[in-house]
Amino acid sequence: MHPAFAQTDHRPWPLPGKPWAWQQVWLDLLFVHFEADPAELRARLPRGLELDLFEGKAWIGVVPFRMQGVTKRGWPAPAFTSDFPEINVRTYVTDGRKRGVWFLSLDAGSHLAVQMARWFFHLPYFHARMTAIDAAGVYRYASRRPGHEFVAEYRPGQTAVSRPGSFAHWATERYCLYTVTRAGVLLRAEIQHPPWPLQQAQLAIQVNTLAEVRLGAMHPEILFAKRVDVVVWPLEQLN
Repeated sequence: MHPAFAQTDHRPWPLPGKPWAWQQVWLDLLFVHFEADPAELRARLPRGLELDLFEGKAWIGVVPFRMQGVTKRGWPAPAFTSDFPEINVRTYVTDGRKRGVWFLSLDAGSHLAVQMARWFFHLPYFHARMTAIDAAGVYRYASRRPGHEFVAEYRPGQTAVSRPGSFAHWATERYCLYTVTRAGVLLRAEIQHPPWPLQQAQLAIQVNTLAEVRLGAMHPEILFAKRVDVVVWPLEQLN
């Protein structure tokens, strides 16, 4: 059994009935969130999606991490093509049935990964110069492309509480992503992984110009996860 299925009873809806298509491991993730203007975000969403708010507020997540073993089911996963740093800027949405993630941008340190993600998932990926260093438990992360930069240092600490109704649970326990084709076709990809092994984290941001929307106050809860094993199903058309 794939490690992504080590636990499934935490999911908000049943597993898909068809085979999954992609596998990957997410490592050393940081979740940092900023308030955002709901009207500004709504203007960026396609027809068929609505913002998912937490206590009446819209949030932008900035999530730096490392990808490992990214490959299609049954394909090899050599490190030089399958392991790379990534950072995404995301908000939270629903189609009225399933709460998921909408990506405003995704930067990756691999040209091949950028091209494959754009081709297979219609996601707004960009290539960036990136470094992700674990210096004895202090994580130093940098991502740079013209006009878009993120440089930060973070350190995980004690276990974080993530129960239904909490911000941590709302922001992280999401089991689908949404995207749209150039023709305006809305798509959804289902995702499976065990519950997040969340920790609280300390964070120092040197530069953050990734988001193309205005960012408000940073949420006080900074979260970290060391590792989660993931599988992804093929995109399905919703409209």
